[in-house]
Amino acid sequence: MKAVVWHGTGDIRLDEVPDPKVLEPSDAIVRITRSAICGTDLHLVRGTMPGMVEGTVLGHEAVGVVEEVGPAVRGFTPGDRVVVTSTIGCGTCSYCRAGYYAQCDRANPNGPSAGTTFFGGPEATGPVDGLQAEYARVPFAMTTLVRIPDAVTDDQAILLSDIFPTAWFGARLAEVGPGDSVLVLGAGVVGQFAVASAKRQGAGRVFVVDGIASRLDQAREQNAETVDFNREDPVALVRELTGGIGVDRVIEAVGVDAQRPKTGPAADPDQAGQFDAERRAAAPGANPDGDQWVPGDAPSQALRWAVEAVAKAGSIGVIGVYPPGFGSFPIGEAMNKNLTVRMGNCNHRRYLPELLDLVVSGVVDPTAFITQHERPVDAIEAYRSFDRREEGWLKTVLDVA
Repeated sequence: MKAVVWHGTGDIRLDEVPDPKVLEPSDAIVRITRSAICGTDLHLVRGTMPGMVEGTVLGHEAVGVVEEVGPAVRGFTPGDRVVVTSTIGCGTCSYCRAGYYAQCDRANPNGPSAGTTFFGGPEATGPVDGLQAEYARVPFAMTTLVRIPDAVTDDQAILLSDIFPTAWFGARLAEVGPGDSVLVLGAGVVGQFAVASAKRQGAGRVFVVDGIASRLDQAREQNAETVDFNREDPVALVRELTGGIGVDRVIEAVGVDAQRPKTGPAADPDQAGQFDAERRAAAPGANPDGDQWVPGDAPSQALRWAVEAVAKAGSIGVIGVYPPGFGSFPIGEAMNKNLTVRMGNCNHRRYLPELLDLVVSGVVDPTAFITQHERPVDAIEAYRSFDRREEGWLKTVLDVA
């Protein structure tokens, strides 16, 4: 079968690889009909999430049709349409039973203390071959798969594999409640869904910070109040718009590949040395090719703005990705503002069923955030365009079938 395969930092290819097989009684084989490219995939290619194993199939978002099930899989049969949850959980350990699927004790072959297992990740997460392929082996299928209602299309369902649940989780981490003012850092597709999630969890006002015009335009379509960090100082403006207090809640949806402002009042050349040191530490094996696969030039920027822009005793939910060992965080300022900071990998299986209900009822149409459809043969070029943050490249779906 064809699959997008990681061969090294800055080196991904569309390869022919062996078809997956059932290896455990709880496995299922799924024929992929839709996959997608996520910002987390770019971390793996840019080198800001180290530890990848050569030959690993990339991708952690997919919709498909069950082709084969192991003898322990009783709730699914061949022909069922399913969405694959990005993180893998066994469903029976104490963590899964409590809803913390991302910290499953059994899914990660590196042991209980190894933490989250997700498709297409580095060695510390398994590794488990990913979902940017024609077929995929799905471990613990009874938990990792969710049946798709007939009323939900593949295009709608693909954004529930990872993006929508992650954004919903971010709003929950930030403790968004009725009437809150909320700042979303990052207007990529996770940030867009964070706006939608915050509003549906009761937010009174939602501000969004980014530096790409087309993404800010999309946020305005949701009636978010937008800030271009290349033209305005996000922290100063948010404070001004909140009566000098700051926002109640922040959802940080950027992560380690944050970009520093290039122009405007927020551009601070005095921070360049610190950010450069952070980037060297976060991506020591980076392998840029001109303007391609370049790690973000301000790894801690989003975290710093989050702490500075939130009100005293406010709360921050961090869903942007940071690699193990990343150590830059303004803990002193957070401590002295009595902030609550919560973070982590999304427990997708916990939220996906209720979000499917929102789609079925018409409350949310995820397809509004899909800006590109590509065939698998064009996947590598799609990665390149997405990596360069080109205008209009918000969310790319791979039409596998």
